[in-house]
Amino acid sequence: MMTSFYSRKDPIRYEGPSSSSELAYRWYNPDQNVMGKSMRDHLRFAVAYWHTLCWPGGDPFGGDTFQRQWHHMADEMAAARMKADIMFETLVMLDVDFFCFHDLDIAPEGKSLKEFNANVTEIAKIFEKKMAATNKKLLWGTANMFSNRRFMAGAATNPDPDVFAYCAAQVKHCLDVTKDLDGANYVMWGGREGYETLLNTNIGHELEQAKRFLSMVVEYKHKIGFKGPILLEPKPQEPTKHQYDYDVATCYAMIASLGLQNDVKLNVEQNHAILAGHTFEHEIALASALGVFGSIDINRGDYQSGWDTDQFAMNIPEMSLAFLEILKAGGFTTGGLNFDAKIRRQSIDPDDLLHAHVGSIDACARGLLIAAKILEDGKLGKIVDDRYGKWNEPKNQAMLKGKETLDSIAARVHAEGLEPQPKSGRQERLENLINSYI
Repeated sequence: MMTSFYSRKDPIRYEGPSSSSELAYRWYNPDQNVMGKSMRDHLRFAVAYWHTLCWPGGDPFGGDTFQRQWHHMADEMAAARMKADIMFETLVMLDVDFFCFHDLDIAPEGKSLKEFNANVTEIAKIFEKKMAATNKKLLWGTANMFSNRRFMAGAATNPDPDVFAYCAAQVKHCLDVTKDLDGANYVMWGGREGYETLLNTNIGHELEQAKRFLSMVVEYKHKIGFKGPILLEPKPQEPTKHQYDYDVATCYAMIASLGLQNDVKLNVEQNHAILAGHTFEHEIALASALGVFGSIDINRGDYQSGWDTDQFAMNIPEMSLAFLEILKAGGFTTGGLNFDAKIRRQSIDPDDLLHAHVGSIDACARGLLIAAKILEDGKLGKIVDDRYGKWNEPKNQAMLKGKETLDSIAARVHAEGLEPQPKSGRQERLENLINSYI
């Protein structure tokens, strides 16, 4: 294994809140029991291949700032093998169990899909050996169907059926590879599944394409015996103005229209929640309420920038509210926390990657501990339960379960002379209560 990328050679460990080390976990204690489960099993951290190793540090106004060796190698497969070495060095260094990738992250496209598939397979074989040697695992794989110019008008929703067919072939191979690597999930990320202008768009046709494509992926998942769920990732605004996978509610509408709630779950991201005009915790809570909570891309958006800044999550109060909803949802099964986050383009030292992950891992761990304390204390839960308590009365359960009609309810209201009086929502008191745990 290549070990010269980072200046540090020893894996990062838990040292406790009083540690003075810049590269130690103060709050993330993998073996600590939290509500009957280890912190490691609660959080299921994953390193993102693309931002960690593939992004060169560019933005719309400037190019490569990182100057990584593999970004400039003539032999693209040699560069791919080098990235594989560094990915597993990173996982070992951080004591993180999982990684995630797009097919294009791990191998070059080559001159044809056949060559691309062969390249991906070759690197996957390297992964197999490294996973066995280090006990690291794949949280999920996905296909990059947005970078190449062929996808400029979308992938599954492209008006050209040849692009649709190409995508089907690409996803088939990537799903095969993900299964071979015992991936826990497979993600459908619609990077360009949307439109820019109605003047050249048939929305109904494109939605039918999207639904058929998702159905085919689920059909193939069952054919090959892939046990994990297919994860849709809500993605608003970027890069197209009108994304068909805009938020949790939009994605659920498609899933439910196909009756695929048992096979398709959602991969929720903080940055995307903000771009959709929601809070992170709202999207998690809604996915849970609809029965499609799956996994998390953990990062942070800039509230002053209307684009995907993908910063590392460091906001502990926000993490606390997110983990409150994750724990209420029952926690992760096949999902986890993937660091879909990138260091800033001025953070050019390799060790900056370690500092970013360590800080965000600790922020997540603190959020988990605070959320667990809130739930175990029970004060917030009791207030919410009391607010809805009257629904437990038989006559109100009858309304909820369809045993009453509009006529019968109206008759009862008149007979009882109901005149409901407003009751305080006590928002400020509850915000104070949450701050008392933080």
